[in-house]
Amino acid sequence: MKDMNEIQGNLVGGEWLLDGDCRPNVNPSDTRDIIGRFACAGRAAVDQAVQAARSAFPAWASAGPQVRHDLLDAVGTELLARKEEIGRLLAREEGKTLPEAMGETIRAGQVFKFFAGEALRVTGDAQQSVRPGIDVAVTREPVGVVALITPWNFPIAIPAWKIAPALAYGNCVVLKPAELTPGCAHVIAQLLHKHGCPAGVFNLLMGPGSVVGDALVSHPGVDAVSFTGSAATGSRIAATCGTLRRKVQLEMGGKNPMVVMDDADLRTAVQACLNGAFFSTGQRCTASSRLIVQKGIHDAFVEMLGREMRALRVGDALQADTQIGPVVDQRQLDSNLAYVELARSEAAEVVGGERLELDKPGFYQAPALFLETTNDARINREEIFGPCVSVIRVGDFDEALAIANDTEFGLSAGICTGSLKYASEFRRRVEAGMVMVNLPTAGVDYHVPFGGRKGSSFGPREQGRYAAEFYTVVKTAYQLA
Repeated sequence: MKDMNEIQGNLVGGEWLLDGDCRPNVNPSDTRDIIGRFACAGRAAVDQAVQAARSAFPAWASAGPQVRHDLLDAVGTELLARKEEIGRLLAREEGKTLPEAMGETIRAGQVFKFFAGEALRVTGDAQQSVRPGIDVAVTREPVGVVALITPWNFPIAIPAWKIAPALAYGNCVVLKPAELTPGCAHVIAQLLHKHGCPAGVFNLLMGPGSVVGDALVSHPGVDAVSFTGSAATGSRIAATCGTLRRKVQLEMGGKNPMVVMDDADLRTAVQACLNGAFFSTGQRCTASSRLIVQKGIHDAFVEMLGREMRALRVGDALQADTQIGPVVDQRQLDSNLAYVELARSEAAEVVGGERLELDKPGFYQAPALFLETTNDARINREEIFGPCVSVIRVGDFDEALAIANDTEFGLSAGICTGSLKYASEFRRRVEAGMVMVNLPTAGVDYHVPFGGRKGSSFGPREQGRYAAEFYTVVKTAYQLA
């Protein structure tokens, strides 16, 4: 890893560039700790990076699967070997606990190694034409230059699951990571550069979305855009890409329901909800935001969940006994606290949720539980993106399902039940891209598709073999036999 005391440059056309301003990377567990200073790109650098990617594309697209496999496999192997070191960096810059940060680093390594294998398995179809004497071949080809815009909450896993398939299928990449968490993306850039990624095939541009992101999305040299972030920004990107007629993939917000039925195992349900709502400080798009609890189990569930929530240890992400790290920055903390006050104004009973002053200056918040809420309250309509969860009391399964579906989002949904009938009905009828039964709504495997419905996602799925749908285009060729 580079010396983080130096200014960390953008990677453009195989060269590290230090032009322009730089931004300090601040540890949310201890704001006195400056992790490093990272260069901020401008519009001129965006143009330079896209041109470098366009120039590199023909050779990379025809380089062959072994070259792509070897590069991705080497990066994945090093990520796994350095999981403790890189995990500490992730914990410092994002605020995940060290075990969570190491787990995310491992996931990034697994993603790179999975797509190293997929680079060797790009298949097509040979079909018979309805016309005699004609052969038909259906093949997949790379899209071209792909702009990747990633969020701060998974600063190494999400870049990995966009970069790896893009390169595996022969595309060239310009990555713009979140301004708050550039360090982990910079590590991936270092590793790709170290292991021989050809100049221009991968480019890293750090800086604000209002400058770098906007310039990338509208650049005429970009063929496709993959974005993970807020619904508002995603809608603007979709409009721009629609006007420019370019491929777009969006992963946006969630207001994910977890239904708890009377026949659920109480401890299983509480642990699933505790994990889904509060781990990673609730800063997951798949977090359990709305706990929809049947009336027979409601009081016992709320009592146990509240007790378990209050026992969670909030602290420095690197401390061994910490279970919940800090919120990512002051702006997010202020937003969370405003929602706590909103919950009170909407007549919810609020348990916890206060700002915490610990022995280090950081962005600490106690987990919050909002009780006796209704689904039409703003706290149940808007994504909070923090350690805050609402409980909604319901009478039966049909009411629970109706409330679960009554949202503009549709990313993840869960149910805790001992009934095969309820589990099967919920899986079939809930309007979500991912469904969990007796498991937290957050937590997915790297080899299966990830994505949602309605306002949560737009375009082809991410991860697994389904990633080929976005990062390739299909060509159908006819030939006289």
